[in-house]
Formats: sequence, structure tokens, C-alpha cells
Amino acid sequence: MTFLFVTVFLDLVGVGILVPIIPYLVRQFRTDATTVALLSLSFSAAQFFASPVLGVLSDRYGRRPVLLWSILGTALGHFLFGIAGSLPVMFAARILDGITGGNISTAQAYITDITPPEDRAKSFGLIGAAFGLGFILGPAIGGALSTIHVAAPAFGAGALALLTCGFGYFLLPESLPKELRTKQAMRWGDLNPLRPLVQVARRKNLHALLTALFVLNFAFSALQSNFALLTMARFGYTAKQNATIFAFIGLSAAIVQGVLIRRLSSRLGDRKMVIIGYVSMITGFLGVSLAPNETLLYVFTALISGVGFASTAQTALLSHRVGPREQGWLMGSLQSVLAVTRVLGPLYAGPVFDMLGPGAPYWSGAMFLLLAFVLTLSAIAKPADAASEA
Repeated sequence: MTFLFVTVFLDLVGVGILVPIIPYLVRQFRTDATTVALLSLSFSAAQFFASPVLGVLSDRYGRRPVLLWSILGTALGHFLFGIAGSLPVMFAARILDGITGGNISTAQAYITDITPPEDRAKSFGLIGAAFGLGFILGPAIGGALSTIHVAAPAFGAGALALLTCGFGYFLLPESLPKELRTKQAMRWGDLNPLRPLVQVARRKNLHALLTALFVLNFAFSALQSNFALLTMARFGYTAKQNATIFAFIGLSAAIVQGVLIRRLSSRLGDRKMVIIGYVSMITGFLGVSLAPNETLLYVFTALISGVGFASTAQTALLSHRVGPREQGWLMGSLQSVLAVTRVLGPLYAGPVFDMLGPGAPYWSGAMFLLLAFVLTLSAIAKPADAASEA
């Protein structure tokens, strides 16, 4: 877990570096929110096609090689983004990163290999903490580098990804023993990105939780794709100021997932974690949509970090419902489902932002979160079927 935590942390520092400066890079060519949304969409669309394949590969050949190749692809994508002199090259860079972007799903499958079922919520929370800590340092570094040149953060992110790959190569052990790997040879059907969606759709014990996670992440993509645009439009934030608030979001997420969840998950149980998470998120989304000043904006963005409680509990519940040979398939399929939300979410949030105003993706997102809340509670109320392996 130590090796995995540091690997994911370094990887997410690289991701965090880019988040607050992407809108400023795009503004060299276009100034509308829809273009920024489409750039996010291109990454997610590529990830949708690639994640299930990477998940299947990790079940057959182990987590370590898939994780390392994914991080290497991320590094190349960042470097290409940094040298991009046009929007088409920017899109190509994001697509490359998306195709090789199996980092998180493979890390989650790795966790299921080394963690007993009753401790998975805590372990997923630790990965969430690495994510949060990465977003504390990443945006801060990105903001500082942006004062040198607007493209400097992209090169910094690429260098960190290479460092992460080297770290993993020398220090990250394999987690999936050969005797537990899928023996069946790869088939052409495994390359079909829709196949995992069809397969998970056949598992009735996964339906409600997957649908809830889909709706949650659809709403959450509004923050990911255009939060920097909201702060620019409403408060006139610079890249450095956006880096600061993203670092604050990362700190909030790290506290929730690295401290609170690890200490409270056993005591609270899945139902209470879900309630805390969704109530916090819905309040935060509504607050961000209306925040009249920067102080309240910080307060409400901190509440959005409650997503850690809900998403951690939901991911752990899903992992309990399949067997050990299918964890890579499940996490890859889950990332494929979530990639669809990151395609559809920006497609929704960008035009709504342009037509209805900066707060629109957030107050409407609160309504989507309420739906996801109801679906999750209904799934928890029903006893899970015994884990089975296809």
C-alpha cells in the first residue's frame, strides 16, 4: 500500500498541475466554455474505449505492467500538450493520455488484490487521500510554473509522470499471483469497449450502484470541466488564484479520504457514509451555484469533498459483489462507465454554462446528485447477491 500510495500520489500531482491552467492554454485559440468541455470530453472518450481493455489485460498479465505503461503514456501526453501550437495537437495529446489512462482503475484492482473485503473502504479511502494530496501540491506547482510560461506546467506534469513510472518500475511489486490470473487467451471481443458495459448490465446485483455512480460522476464532471471557468467569470481569478483554490479542494479531499474515512468507515458503515457524502455534496453544489463572495465559495467547495464518503462506500460495495478473478474487469468496466459520464457531463455542462450562466451546472448538478442518493440507498437496502465469476 505504501508503494501504491506514493505511485498514485506522484501521478495525481502531475494531473493536478494541469487542472487550473487548461482554460488559459485553450484561450490562446478559443474563449468559450464549450471548447474547454470538448477538450475534457476527448480525454474521457479515449479512456472509455481503452479502460476495459486495460482492465482485462491486468487480469491476464498482472497489474504492474499495465500500471507502468499507463503512467508512461500519461507522460507522453503531457509533453505533447506542452508543445502544442494548435487546438488539434492539444486534442491529440489528451486523446493519447486517455488511451493509456488506466492508472486509477488498475490501482483500484491492485487494492482488491492485497486487501480483505472488510478493509477495502479504508484502502480506497487511502487512494482518495493520495488523489487529494496530489491536488494540493499539483495546482500549487502548476500555478507557480505558470508564472514562467503558460505551457510550463504541462512539461512539469510530464516530468513527474516519468518520475512516477521510474519509481513504480523499481519499487512497485506485482499484486496478482499467476495462479489467480485469467487463463483464457485474449479474444477480439475483449477489445470491444461496449462489451464490459453489456456484461455489467447482465449483473443485476450491480445495476443500482453503477447507475448511482454514473449519475454522481455526471454531476461531478461539471466541477472538473469548468470550475476554473466559473471562478474566472464570477471573481476574475488568475491561473495562480485557481491553483490556490484547487489546492484547497485537494486538501479538503485528503482530510476526508485520508483521515476521516479511514477512522470512521468501520464505525459508520456504508449507509451512514453514503448519507454524509450526499448531503454534503448536494449542499456544496447548491452553495457554489449561488456563492456571492470568495469566502463562501471556499466553504461550499469544502463541502463538495464529501464525495469521498459516498464514492468510497459505493466502490467498496461493488468490489464485494464479484470474485477475485474479476476485480480488474470490474474496475476497468467501472472506469469505462465513469468515462461515459466524463464525455456526457462536459457536453452538458459547457453549453449550460454558456447559455444559463456560471452557476447552472452546479444547481442542476445538485438535482442529479439527489437522484444518485436515492438509487444508492435503494441498493444498500437490498442484500447483495453472492459474488460470482463469469
